[in-house]
Amino acid sequence: MRQQELYQPKGVRLQKVLAGAGVGSRRACEDLIAAGRVTVDGVTVTQMGMRVDPETAIIHVDGARVQLDETKVTLALYKPFGVVSTMSDELGRKTLAEFVAERPERLFHVGRLDADTEGIILLTNDGELAHRLTHPSYEVPKTYIARVEGTVTRGLGKVLEKGITLEDGPIKVDKFVLREAARKNSIVQLTLHSGRNRIVRRIMEEVGHPVMELVRTQFGNIEAGRLRPGQFRIVGGSELGALMSMVGM
Repeated sequence: MRQQELYQPKGVRLQKVLAGAGVGSRRACEDLIAAGRVTVDGVTVTQMGMRVDPETAIIHVDGARVQLDETKVTLALYKPFGVVSTMSDELGRKTLAEFVAERPERLFHVGRLDADTEGIILLTNDGELAHRLTHPSYEVPKTYIARVEGTVTRGLGKVLEKGITLEDGPIKVDKFVLREAARKNSIVQLTLHSGRNRIVRRIMEEVGHPVMELVRTQFGNIEAGRLRPGQFRIVGGSELGALMSMVGM
């Protein structure tokens, strides 16, 4: 397909669409187009007069998807300890819904965190994004920091990166960092893409270092950052684009 075939006479100028999506000022977006860093429906666009239909166009900047649908929202919430990863609970326990009650959208949580695990969890009303983020084929990495029992040796990292076998099959850690080792307990950081139930706790239990405290600090490219327990922020712009690109959107 050529650039001319993308042109929508009744559409909106590409630089205006990009600026409206939060990519940058209109002038900055013009520079991105001129530099060949913008694609529309898979075609690199360099023409400044290009008009597109923002409702149907699929636009990427530097390979990252630009979310044009203003009705779609994705939030990063720092789930506190003791909160269940559901939007409602028949037992009356605290749920994720309490922390996003001000939002008008009907939000769905992306995956789960155990009640006794705190940290980053995503909520969105974008069904396709939620489905892809939880689908095993996309292998989205998650990073955890755990305080575990006992003195962890540096050699444990090689063991876990090579892989061990649990009752439901083999598992390996993508990256392991020993952050602090003491006589009674140690602090470790694990990155893995498995979404299996209580996987970090089961891994560390298997190697003789039961988890005492567990925090998920990152989901894909989305970091907890300065969020405090119970706080959330909107994921947008290039950060959202990079997340979408991780799952082929």
